[in-house]
Amino acid sequence: MAITIHIYYNGINGNAKKFAEEMVSGGIVSDIRKESGNIQYEYFFPMEEPETLLLIDRWENQNALDIHHASPMMKQIAKLREKYDLHMKVERYVSEDRIPDADKNFIKE
Repeated sequence: MAITIHIYYNGINGNAKKFAEEMVSGGIVSDIRKESGNIQYEYFFPMEEPETLLLIDRWENQNALDIHHASPMMKQIAKLREKYDLHMKVERYVSEDRIPDADKNFIKE
């Protein structure tokens, strides 16, 4: 089962966006996406919260996530979070293998 993590980064003065820009321009995002077991690593900006950045981080399993958390990249990420004084709220989800039939009625593919 895949593990999806939503990390909401909150800052001031556009710092959340600056953090994301530096993560991308510094190559950290592309390196994470290349890690074994990474399914998704994408940033989004909530329309009604201009000082918030949402990271959707998805991994094949807990082992892949544990390896990522033990990687040197985590120190780089932590330094950038400190640089931009970001605070975090984290949500964690474990995916089911299938979509229930009742839910399929509401999904247009």
